[in-house]
Amino acid sequence: MLHRTVLILVGSLLIYSSFAQNLEEKAANIHKKVLTLDSHTDTPLMLYRPGFDISKKNDPRNRGGKIDFPRMEEGSLDAVFFAVFVGQGPRTPEGNQKARERALDVFDRVHKTIAMYPEKAEIALTSKDAIKLKKLGKRAIYLGLENGYPIGEDINMVEEYYRLGARYITLSHTKNNDICDSSTDKEEHGGLTDFGRKVINEMNRIGMMIDISHISDKAFYDVIATSLTPVIASHSNARAICDNPRNLTDDMLLVLKENGGVAQVCILSAYVKKQEPNPEKDNERAAIREKYNNFEGLSDEESVIAREEWNAIERKYPTPLASVSELVDHVDHIVRVAGINHVGIGTDFDGGGGLSDCFDVSQIGNITLELVKRGYSEEEIQKIWSGNFLRVFEEVENFRM
Repeated sequence: MLHRTVLILVGSLLIYSSFAQNLEEKAANIHKKVLTLDSHTDTPLMLYRPGFDISKKNDPRNRGGKIDFPRMEEGSLDAVFFAVFVGQGPRTPEGNQKARERALDVFDRVHKTIAMYPEKAEIALTSKDAIKLKKLGKRAIYLGLENGYPIGEDINMVEEYYRLGARYITLSHTKNNDICDSSTDKEEHGGLTDFGRKVINEMNRIGMMIDISHISDKAFYDVIATSLTPVIASHSNARAICDNPRNLTDDMLLVLKENGGVAQVCILSAYVKKQEPNPEKDNERAAIREKYNNFEGLSDEESVIAREEWNAIERKYPTPLASVSELVDHVDHIVRVAGINHVGIGTDFDGGGGLSDCFDVSQIGNITLELVKRGYSEEEIQKIWSGNFLRVFEEVENFRM
């Protein structure tokens, strides 16, 4: 009897092992086949770090960032948006000019860096470029402007950034600007400003995607009411799963569905699951912000030093990372509320994004594996990884007022 029980247990384990292996093989095949697109990363920040080489495999646990060409190939990431990020500074003519100069410098650095490796990647400009470059075995590098602050009060800068390659603008960041209120600042404008409405109209006119990640709830509804095209949330999750002001409520998801837009789930753990309070860490971070003038007006060298001191605090008090499974809970929720046609992926790699089992771009196949485990079909996974986002991208670029 014991012998028979052992045989049954061994047989069950073999069947389970075979099933798990089949799932992994199925997921791996799907992951390589579909077009994978990450709608938001802060990798341009890494281009300012001494010693970082995007053409070589860097160590993500030793100041090597989360993305480079070898790891993109390893993780089968076909297309990625690099954020031209400019933190919020003084809303003065001098501050606006400095922000503009910084943005132009980042655009220039990305263009020059990608041009050094024409066999590996190209700057992409249209929704169809991602497909074209995948067929050529190259990575598609798109650009987005994170924070409308470098527009200043000059509406002509919207088209100028488009000319430089930006295909979306994240309207604000962590602080209010002259376009709208931020989700993480005190209400100032009550949503979108009059100038912000002009920015939306101009983005519609030239065929540029509007990114509502980071903006306040009131600003979100104002944008939806103003824009004539679908909008994106380049890196935001479901607030019903993780109550963070950076995430979208169920009503916002329903409005986004009606708008035809898409919510790109973000793997920054604080947006995936509730974080336990850590007063010591908060105090040390506050001291760094004070020491470096809230990171405003820093030179490139000072920015590198400040970022390293900030990261040292993270190493001292490591944030418990969420898991891929917890991330896909957000995907499931958005699908239930808004439908399969309105969800995608925007990791925020190099801007804080990272999970325990998806720490850098080489591990993004684990997201596909979890989707397969939960019963998503290849067609649905294609929509999640790029189809939904590219649908919005194409509709926006084809729109002309």
